[in-house]
Parts: sequence; C-alpha cells; structure tokens
Amino acid sequence: MSELHEDRYFEPDPTIRRYARSLYNETRALPIVSPHGHVDPAILAKNEAFADPASLIVTPDHYILRMLYSRGVPLESLGVAAIDGKPPAAEIDPRRIWQTFADHWDLFRATPTRAWLEYELSEVFGVTRALDSASAQHIYDAIAERLQSSEFRPRALLKRFNIEVLATTDAASDTLEHHKALRALKLSTRVIPTLRPDALFRIAASEWSAELATLERVVGGSIGDYPGLVRALAGRRAEFKALGATATDHAVVVPRTERVTDTEAGYLFTKAREGVATADDQARFEAHLLMEMARMSVDDGLVMQLHAGSLRDHNELVRRRFGPDRGGDIPVATEFTRNLRPLLNAYGNDARFRLIVFTLDESTYSRELAPLAGHYPAMLLGAPWWFHDSIEGMTHFRRRTIETVGIENMAGFTDDTRAFCSIPARHDLARRVDANYLAGLIARHVIGMGDASEMARALAYDCAKRAYHLT
Repeated sequence: MSELHEDRYFEPDPTIRRYARSLYNETRALPIVSPHGHVDPAILAKNEAFADPASLIVTPDHYILRMLYSRGVPLESLGVAAIDGKPPAAEIDPRRIWQTFADHWDLFRATPTRAWLEYELSEVFGVTRALDSASAQHIYDAIAERLQSSEFRPRALLKRFNIEVLATTDAASDTLEHHKALRALKLSTRVIPTLRPDALFRIAASEWSAELATLERVVGGSIGDYPGLVRALAGRRAEFKALGATATDHAVVVPRTERVTDTEAGYLFTKAREGVATADDQARFEAHLLMEMARMSVDDGLVMQLHAGSLRDHNELVRRRFGPDRGGDIPVATEFTRNLRPLLNAYGNDARFRLIVFTLDESTYSRELAPLAGHYPAMLLGAPWWFHDSIEGMTHFRRRTIETVGIENMAGFTDDTRAFCSIPARHDLARRVDANYLAGLIARHVIGMGDASEMARALAYDCAKRAYHLT
C-alpha cells in the first residue's frame, strides 16, 4: 500500500489546503471521545487476542457486507452464519473469507469504507502493500502475526488509540457484567454503557415476550402490568448510571412522540402480553414511552439520543436467513417538526433535559433539524450517521446546518461503529473533513483563523464532552 497522503481529503485549492492542514494538525492528536458506538464490552473485559483478520475486520462490518452482497457475493462466503438451518453453511476458513474480501476490494473505491480500511491497514497494522487478490494472503499473514502480540490485545489498542471515553450500546435486559468487570479494572479509558430499551417498546414484534422475560430475570421479578414496566425501566436506568452511563439511545423509524393516558398505556401493555398488539398499537406505545424516557431524563440527567429514519432489515430474505443487522437498513423520509412537538413542548425548554437527534434524511437538515436545535435549549444535532458519515455526507451536513444552528448546538462526532479497529480511522476522517470545511470559511473571509481553531477543537472534542455530560 502506498503511504497515505498527508493532505488526503483536503481541497486541492492551495489556500484552503494550507488552512486545512494547519487546523487538522491542531486536532489530530486530541483524545478520542466516542459517546455512541457498538463495540462489544466483552471484547475489552476478556482482553483476549483477536482470532484472525477476517473475524475482526470483515464478518462483523455491515458496511462491508452490504457492498459485497450488492454485487452478488454470498454472505455465507464472508463467514455469516445462517439462522434458518438451510445450506449452504457459512465459510469457516478465515483465509478464504479474507481472500473473497480482497478479490472485491475495488468495489470500495471512493467510499468511506475504503478510507477507514486504508487507515486501519496502514496506521493500525503497519501494512505497506496495496490490498488486492495477489497480496491478500501476505497481508493476512502480517495482520495475523500482529494480532498474536500483546500490543494488539483489545485493551492495549484502547490505550494506543488514545480513547478517553468509549460508550457501548446495551439492551435494557443486559446484565452489565462486562461493564462491572471493566469498572473494577480502573482503566485509563472510561468505558461506559448506554441504555437502549427499544426491544421493550416494540410490542407487536415476535421477540417482545422473550425480551420482557429476559428483563424479568435481570430485575428479579415479574412485570405483569404497565406500571411495573415503567418501574423496571427506571431501575435499569439507575443501574446503568451507577456504572457510568450518561445517555440512553432510541432507534425509531418515525420520531413520533405522544403521551397517552395511563389507562390506555396499560391496555396496550395487556394486548402485548396477550400477543395481540398491532403495528398501530406499537406506534402509540412507542410514542408514549419516548415521552416517558424524556420525563425520566429530566429526573436522572441521562442524555436522550434519538436515531430516526432507518427502516431496519429492509431485505426480508436476508433477515429471515441471517438475522438482523446484516446491512439491510435503508433510509426513509422523516418528519421531525410535528412529530417532536409534543416532546419538545413538554421538556425542550427544561435546562435539565438534553435531546440529541440523528437522522438519515438529509432533506431535514436545514428545513427542520437546524431550526429546531437552533431554538430549543434542550435539543442538539447529532453527527451525520450511517450513510452520511462520509466525506461528502459530513460536508453536506456542515454546509446545511451551521449557518442556522452554530457550533455549540451540535453534539460533536460519534463513530457509531461495531468495528473496534476502525474507531481512530473514523475520527481521523471526521477531523480532516471538518478542518477542510472550516478552511473554506477562512479562505472566503467568513471566519478568522482564531475562530476556526476553536471551532475545529469543539467539533473534534469539546462538543461531544459537553453534549454527553462527560466533562
């Protein structure tokens, strides 16, 4: 692999590039604050050597899976096991999985996935050869050798990556055993859980009863009615907070918020227990529980994150065969102004409440989200997410929001990744994109270098710490 260009992703205009380079050099070494992600805490608690390059880099990354699947590569050949019991079986030879990935490396040209992976190969693993079919096994061997050394154990990489805070995302029914173990280790990195109770809100889903039963085992008692569910969620919030959590996270297709009466909420819960709740019932229950989560946030101070606009597992064939989170999430048009009005009118003016909103609908940036966050004291804009955490996607976001919302009403950058070794790559890309954007403002005399330096630091570090109460 040729050495990564020091000025990669910067504009070719020499004036902008000069400013961008200077701003990036001020932020590149800042500690990483990762307030929203999906790294499995068991990886850090157990601190075992990663098994092989394929299971570390290829199989768990849905960015990689979706691209290769779109070009006809079977998910089984990438090590993804089917849950339906039908043949063919998943490939178990990590070398063959890696070779299949390398054979299709060109598919990732000009994508953020390519940018992240090139950083990982070069900066994390020290690979010097370009990845292709011919070099695949050589590179596999080089990475595999490194993974066996103590310097590449998860907690060693956590320190090497200069991660100050790493938040995971954990179900309401999680025992938090791994977070308890990590807390006892007193690591230099603050590893904290984030409560995600979505599965308990989806009362029409076939998995709901099993999720409720798991929660009952964790809390040590039956949850026979709606008030019992609310008490259980409040108790779990307290347990998460005791282990360092500063936020909850909620993923919805439609960001509908609506308070129903306790009687109606109880009726909806009963329908769920009987297995007869409908999609409409779920929509009302979910909208009501979002209001309840906001109410609880006012009381306990946990930041409320709302990820809206992703139609999960769009490909039903893939969902049935391989389960969820295999790259089949698709953005949908999303409306925020009316949907969030009940919640924001109830809590958006309260200094004790904080709501961070993420979207996959770029059309809402300047029309709805920036004006809402630019008005309500409690609301902040989350970073570009999923399909928009790219060079152009992040640039569009800045251009369409900053003029209305400013910097202080943004929540900084979140990497939102399961791919542990990609964390520094994603933050590096974001810092370069922001440096380039701010450099353009300097070149057009919109801001001066002093303001740009403060803004670059805020976007890379300060905003996330403030937004998530991590100071």
